Amino acid sequence: MTLLNCALWVLYGMPFVHPNSLLVVTVNGAGLVFEGVYTIVFLIFCKNKKERMRILGLLGVISIFFAAVAALTLTLQHTHSRRTLVIGTICIVFNVFMYASPLSIMKRVIQTKSVKYMPFYLSLGCNANGIIWTIYGCIHFDINLVLPNGLGVLLGACQLILYGVYYGSTKWDEDEDRESGGRPDKGHDDGNHSRCKFYLAADMAIMWIGVEFLEI
Repeated sequence: MTLLNCALWVLYGMPFVHPNSLLVVTVNGAGLVFEGVYTIVFLIFCKNKKERMRILGLLGVISIFFAAVAALTLTLQHTHSRRTLVIGTICIVFNVFMYASPLSIMKRVIQTKSVKYMPFYLSLGCNANGIIWTIYGCIHFDINLVLPNGLGVLLGACQLILYGVYYGSTKWDEDEDRESGGRPDKGHDDGNHSRCKFYLAADMAIMWIGVEFLEI
């Protein structure tokens, strides 16, 4: 999903689709390269032949879909505004899917009252990414950037709030080991919980600075 998302945004930022979008092309181009490397590494070291074939088939479907979108848009739409509308709409859909992918994990966190399987730094990074792209989209008045990334900010904030709420009730592997041999290290837990609150506050501060900048 992320590989296709980056590829679509690179297409969106091309001069013949949406001019003056150099940052969109370069950032998502770098993401496309990284995702390609991750995929190649997975295919090299994957021992499960069925899984490898499944990924190769998925890559084939993604390639055909991307080629079809690019070819049809460039041949049937002849103005920047029309191409921006078509490619931008598709980008919004896939970007929302990408941001919404952790929803199943959020449901599991609420059910188990544990954040053990929800990586904090990944949630923080996704939220910060959404904030930055939302601010950038507002500066350029690009609804195709603002809409999906604004939703990503809300979903990312929900993940961070869940992390802060359920961190204290989470039993980590080391905690389970201590329960069988000794007392849990409460200082360690309190330190991590404080760090979580600090990052959440910093995240909100970044959002506030961006809003103030836009008002200026």
